[in-house]
Amino acid sequence: MLVCFTTSGDDLDAPFDARFGRAPKYLIYDTENDTFRMADNSGSAQASHGAGIQAAQAVANLGVKAVVTGHCGPKAFRALNAAGVDIYNTNAATVAEALEAFSTGALKPVGAPDVAGHWA
Repeated sequence: MLVCFTTSGDDLDAPFDARFGRAPKYLIYDTENDTFRMADNSGSAQASHGAGIQAAQAVANLGVKAVVTGHCGPKAFRALNAAGVDIYNTNAATVAEALEAFSTGALKPVGAPDVAGHWA
């Protein structure tokens, strides 16, 4: 399964970014092969409007089935939900810490957005 982690860095030791739509990058982790690749989100991150929706569409197009982030707004939540992508929230310090929490089942899918629209 492909899992998206929000980050500002380029590897598992990178800082975890709490923002879904405005995170500069996504680490896409393949749980079956224990490999990852990076996806750039600079276009959505710098958008004046619609960052969450644009990011959700981009992530869904990558075949991701789960997103691990700190916060997810209502429009991004609806777009991810419509694409069949589960959302998990964490306050992890690094991507590796978030991956460990996800892998051990410490995180549970959220059923609603946890911040208002236009949250920065």
